Amino acid sequence: MLNTYFRVIVGFMVLLSVVLTVFVHPNWIWFTVFIGVNMMQSAFTKWCLLETILTKVFKVKN
Repeated sequence: MLNTYFRVIVGFMVLLSVVLTVFVHPNWIWFTVFIGVNMMQSAFTKWCLLETILTKVFKVKN
């Protein structure tokens, strides 16, 4: 369940950042870069802030 929410939220954030880059200001591309870098670091460190937040919101035990 958390995996589904995680994917939906990250996908939404990527699409939002692309829309903001195209229609608001080109510097919003850095938001997309931040999302990508965060996903890469979480692959190596096995820690992701969004996962921690979702775990606390849904009170899931690891």
